[in-house]
Amino acid sequence: MKKLYVLLFYCVSFFATGQSIEKTWNFSSIEKGDTLDIVDTDVLILNKGKFTSSFATKDSLETSGNYIRQNNLLIFNYKVPKDTVRYYNIVSLTDDSLVLSENSTIYKFKLPVKLSKTAPQKHEKKEASTKIIPSQGFSVESLWRGVLGMISLLFLAFLFSSDRRGIDWVTVGLGLAFQLLIAIGVLKVPFVQKAFELVGGLFVSVLDFTRAGSEFLFSGLVADMDSFGFIFAFQVLPTIIFFSALTSLLFYLGLIQQIVKGLAWLLSKGLKISGAESLSVAGNIFLGQTEAPLLIKAYLEKMNRSEILLVMIGGMATVAGAVLAAYIGFLGGDDEVLRLLYAKHLLAASVMAAPGAIIISKILHPQTENVNTDVQVSSEKIGSNILDAIANGTTEGLQLAMNVAAMLLVFIAFIAMINGILGWVGDITSFNAWIAENTSYENFCLEAILGYVFAPLMWLIGVARQDMALMGQLLGIKLAASEFVGYIQLAELKNIANATHLSYNKSIIMATYMLCEFANFASIGIQIGGIGSLAPGQRKTLSEFGMKALIGGTIASLMSATIAGMIIG
Repeated sequence: MKKLYVLLFYCVSFFATGQSIEKTWNFSSIEKGDTLDIVDTDVLILNKGKFTSSFATKDSLETSGNYIRQNNLLIFNYKVPKDTVRYYNIVSLTDDSLVLSENSTIYKFKLPVKLSKTAPQKHEKKEASTKIIPSQGFSVESLWRGVLGMISLLFLAFLFSSDRRGIDWVTVGLGLAFQLLIAIGVLKVPFVQKAFELVGGLFVSVLDFTRAGSEFLFSGLVADMDSFGFIFAFQVLPTIIFFSALTSLLFYLGLIQQIVKGLAWLLSKGLKISGAESLSVAGNIFLGQTEAPLLIKAYLEKMNRSEILLVMIGGMATVAGAVLAAYIGFLGGDDEVLRLLYAKHLLAASVMAAPGAIIISKILHPQTENVNTDVQVSSEKIGSNILDAIANGTTEGLQLAMNVAAMLLVFIAFIAMINGILGWVGDITSFNAWIAENTSYENFCLEAILGYVFAPLMWLIGVARQDMALMGQLLGIKLAASEFVGYIQLAELKNIANATHLSYNKSIIMATYMLCEFANFASIGIQIGGIGSLAPGQRKTLSEFGMKALIGGTIASLMSATIAGMIIG
């Protein structure tokens, strides 16, 4: 009997290893405690020692690389999204099914079911609407849509220019070239991708460190550690506090100043702007719109109007490192691959915003005076010693976190109130039924109004027709409320489980770039108060340029989104 069992074991092993695994497999289910949602477009392709996969339920995550099969073991050497090796056991393999296991996770696959030729057309349309279409790659179509978008945005800035004859188009061209090189490097060049992923990994590590502290303090208060409320209140907000303290420490040690000085030198020499301007713009990559001006505190009072506008637009077009880390955690959740993916794109958006802010600023208010291109960092300190710097950073981070929480509470409540009123109007006028039948919205709401107001602009920058209104909604909400509210809605719109969601992965990536800025109406007051306290003599200029800085920051972020969308296709 024992020999019979051994014989059966080897027979099963033979058939398992003898079956051809090189097929196109559809995900059937993924079980890790609970069963994760799967759609028909989730696929794993094994062909000639190479593999590719797409997973729509994880923001159209695409992976690829090489694989080796050793009996009942599959070794996947991932090249995209990052170099890593993972091991999967073949639990079972038949002509039409495959089951793999990795630790406690079970992956079940099946062969694609061929659609019946007599299937109703309406059903096919419904199925097509439940997936997020992956990026198609750079093409002639994406090129002309991208060029159209860039020309449209430059023309929009030209219309608001205070001196159209004084625009230095050479500086504009060089700035665009800078943005294109950064985008191509991050999205297409492996060693540049590695560099951004390395820095992104540092941000992800900050999230992990913060989570450890958050769980120590709050895990006993919350039953569901993966709920949205816990993630935002006890991961996103503490990340802002911790990163603010870390930034203050690095600033006190002089590390940030040295990095900023190097970037500022490149911007100053390459784009012919003053040293003070370049320091402020480069500083905004890491610091907030009121912290970065500390680098040039000694020069603020002596700056001309063109320089002041660039300081303001630089602050509007970027986000602080503290909230950048928060966005990574918010969009990526607990998925390490997704967090690294969004870290790379958010970092690219922040870096691309620097030359973008310069070219838009110099179109809106050209520099007509001779400027000093020497780069000298202010010796301003934010603490008397290391502990004082950390304490100051913690206090500032706490204030920022509380402001973010209060702002979100108020703005989300106001949006709900406005939507309640608009929904009531839609009910009594029967407009809700028309909205539900003819648009992607269920009823008359603020998001629908903003979406269709900005939809033409979204088409101009390369957004697909199906996503124009939803992308316009995100831009409108970001301007009226804040980028935090915009990212909250983006998190909902990239989830295919929701009835209303974006159709293209390209739109999700473009939205990530578009929202990565502080350009909203509240920021006008923040800049007038914050920068005005450092340079009281410039307060009048700051108030005059408030709306122009808002427009400039928005156009700069839209330029980054346009370029990214053009390249990923």
